[in-house]
Amino acid sequence: MLVRPAGVGDIERLAEVHVLSWQVGYRGLLAQSLLDGLRPAQRVPRWTAAVRQAAWPARGVLVADEAGEMVGFASLHPSADHDQDATEVGEVASFYVLPAAWGRGVGGQLMAAAVRMFGAAGFASATLWVLETNARAIRFYAHQGWEPDGVIRDDVVGGITVRDVRYRRKLPA
Repeated sequence: MLVRPAGVGDIERLAEVHVLSWQVGYRGLLAQSLLDGLRPAQRVPRWTAAVRQAAWPARGVLVADEAGEMVGFASLHPSADHDQDATEVGEVASFYVLPAAWGRGVGGQLMAAAVRMFGAAGFASATLWVLETNARAIRFYAHQGWEPDGVIRDDVVGGITVRDVRYRRKLPA
């Protein structure tokens, strides 16, 4: 498997992986009608902007490429949280692996590459937000060395209020 920066040619596949991952990963956690209504075309503008605004190593989208097929991605940027110093803290804004690739080490390799990228950017630590009820993702992040830092926030997804928990990890010096 190869982890590489996303390019313009990856945008449509980023949107597809995003939607497919949501539809399986959030089943039972978000409204099924919301998940059923997701369409990759809705996500294309978001991923177009993310890919075009890349400023490596601090900002961009990494993709996990397995035999020429994108099977996951991580969107990285300086922290957007008001209580963090964006020169010191990186943020994993999105992290998704196709459900068909779960359990094969793709996520671990992708996360390791993200951590290395944050280190190259000079960040001392990194954060990410995870849905409080997403036990599968929380287990994965904990296994990768992330820990809750005590900060929570409420978000509205599909008209429903959900709670997110912030996780943090120190980066190698």
